Amino acid sequence: MLHDLRRSRTTEAAQLCHQRAGSRHGACQTLTVNVNWLAVFPFMRIALISEHASPLADVGGVDAGGQNVYVAQVARWLVREGHQVDVFTRRDGAGQGIVHLRPGLRVIHVPAGPASHVPKEQLLAHMPEFARQMLDFCSREDGYDVVHANFFMSGYVGLHVKQAFGWPLVTTFHALGLVRRQHHGRDDGFPEARIAIEQLLARRSDLVIAECPQDAADLMQLYGADVRRLAVVPCGFDPGEMAPVDRQQARTALRIARDAFVVLQLGRLVPRKGIDNVVRALGLLRRSHGVDGRLLVVGGEAEHPDESCTPEIGRLRRIAEEEGVAPHVHFTGRRGRADLRLYYGAADVFVTTPWYEPFGITPLEAMACGVPVVGSRVGGIKYSVRNGVTGFLVPPRDPRALARRLGYLHRHRAHADALGRAGLRRARAAFTWERVARQLAQAYLSVIPMVGAVRVSQVTVPAASLAS
Repeated sequence: MLHDLRRSRTTEAAQLCHQRAGSRHGACQTLTVNVNWLAVFPFMRIALISEHASPLADVGGVDAGGQNVYVAQVARWLVREGHQVDVFTRRDGAGQGIVHLRPGLRVIHVPAGPASHVPKEQLLAHMPEFARQMLDFCSREDGYDVVHANFFMSGYVGLHVKQAFGWPLVTTFHALGLVRRQHHGRDDGFPEARIAIEQLLARRSDLVIAECPQDAADLMQLYGADVRRLAVVPCGFDPGEMAPVDRQQARTALRIARDAFVVLQLGRLVPRKGIDNVVRALGLLRRSHGVDGRLLVVGGEAEHPDESCTPEIGRLRRIAEEEGVAPHVHFTGRRGRADLRLYYGAADVFVTTPWYEPFGITPLEAMACGVPVVGSRVGGIKYSVRNGVTGFLVPPRDPRALARRLGYLHRHRAHADALGRAGLRRARAAFTWERVARQLAQAYLSVIPMVGAVRVSQVTVPAASLAS
């Protein structure tokens, strides 16, 4: 296991520093040598648990969104950094077993409940079986250096793994039950036990990863999380996947008029995403600002905009009829990741105005494509989008405020382009998945035995004199 490797490499690092200390001046001084943790300990075995959000799922459906992207990208980039990663997710289809995605990366489908889709609000009853199956699997493996649970149900499983094997547990909630209830009220479909599990995880996880400052504040204020066991690591984007494209070429490929003012909404089609707010703003944009905008809504349960598969489409279409903009609201259905860059590139502005948002990956992707963002002043969006610099922040459920910002961007195209360029710079500087994976790896190392006790990032050795 890693512990023996860690001990030997700590000794090697210290010996190397001693060897480089010479006898030039003869005075007793102290030399502090900075050693990169990941260079000293280049290998970890990491278990990622993501019970409902498989890295193999098509993104855009009701239960397939940002967490799926997060787990897929974090796993991929951790492997690229030299680690070995197993992703444990619930089996929801026939014939699913262990999938070897690439050397060092496996997706392990855990049999727990029916081998079919189950809404995540109903999955908690199957988590005891998930935990039993994972414990059995782990007992036959070489073990893991750290377990990273994603969402509270994965955390439930992670607590059982921690208790059985003693491996450190890191938890990312992705969404908090108490925050969700503030916005959904009685419509929240999760069982009452969610809150108690989250409270337990906040106390017993070796480290809790918050995705933005608001997430960290909620964890401390609502759950009493200890700031000493809390780290802020954001979500990210892949520059190889999301980058600027020529707008006119993108519009030609998607058969969009060259001179249209295109507003893009992309992601899961569920009420809390506030897409009805965008539709109403489009109506106000036409009536109050004289702008014939066109709204593209990308996402859904099927590749075609089928109301029977995605009921939210039907509700939004009725609102578009009420607002007199039905011919100008276009639902594309679900699109693959490879196609999303074209949609971002074709847009004049990307809009996302959810009621609340733990982080929100789509604003980052839009910024990475050089598109200005107008987003709700909530959660992670108010962290990633800099108001007046990379886009604008507006109150949720305020179509008039949104329409005013859209009207401004239509009138001031040069400023809109400048906001897009600033967003691109910010995304590349702070939010790549490579950067996120390295931050997570350092967070893991902080809770692994020996690393926490021997802080090899600061190896202090006597330096009577330094060799030239």
